[in-house]
Parts: sequence; structure tokens; C-alpha cells
Amino acid sequence: MAEQATYPGSCFCGAVQLKVSGEPVAMGYCHCTSCRHWSAGPVNAFSLWKPDAVKVTKGADSIGTYAKTPQSERKWCKSCGGHIFTDHPGMGLIDVYAAVIPDLRFKPALHVHYQESVLPVKDGLPKMKDVPKEMGGSGQTLPE
Repeated sequence: MAEQATYPGSCFCGAVQLKVSGEPVAMGYCHCTSCRHWSAGPVNAFSLWKPDAVKVTKGADSIGTYAKTPQSERKWCKSCGGHIFTDHPGMGLIDVYAAVIPDLRFKPALHVHYQESVLPVKDGLPKMKDVPKEMGGSGQTLPE
């Protein structure tokens, strides 16, 4: 059996450390109002992982949680405030923010919640109105 790739990650100060193993289920950009507000940016780069691929290796007691909705449990470091990941229990996936795992080669495949975009992006990737059908969305795409 081949060994899976493992990528380390951490919060802003390093008090919380994690590792992700294998390959993400998906990578892309989220334009929803909640992600934009949470990240303090016009778009948020995500990498979605199965829960068993994400392991907190240090500082689990330093992780704070905020659930604005039942769909997203956002996690951050209580020491530095650095955002770490979002658990999406309904999808059975964890979004580890792409910037948190610097050694992972980020290969975005799509944009989600593009109807909420404040930053038009012309990169040739599909622009989903919400999310793909497989994830409970309409599956509808929008023009660039």
C-alpha cells in the first residue's frame, strides 16, 4: 500500500497545529457572504477533506468554535484568533483553509456561491450559483 501524502498546517501563531493526509475531496473558492465576512476578504480559498484525513496534532484545547448556522462550525485559535478550518457536518467534510496548509499545492476546480460574489474572477473555472448538486445545491453555473 502506497503511503499517503501528509501536509502540516497551523494557525497564525502556531499554537494549534494539524495535518491533512491524502488528497482533498475538492478545492476552490467560496464567495458566500459568511466566508467573505469570516475571512475578511473578497473570496475564501478552500480545501475540503473527509474528517478522518484531518488531525489536530497540537493545541486542541486552544480551538474555539462558532456556529452561525448548523451547516458550518468555524474553528479558530483562542490565542491568536487565526482561522483554522470549518467543519461541515451535513456534508461530512472539513474545509481546511488553503492558506493554513502552505505545502499543499492548491489546485482550484470551481467557484461556489458565485451569485454572492463581490469580486468578479475570470479564470475559466466553473462559477456555481450555489454549490454542486452532489453537495445539496442547485448545480447551476453562472457566466464569468
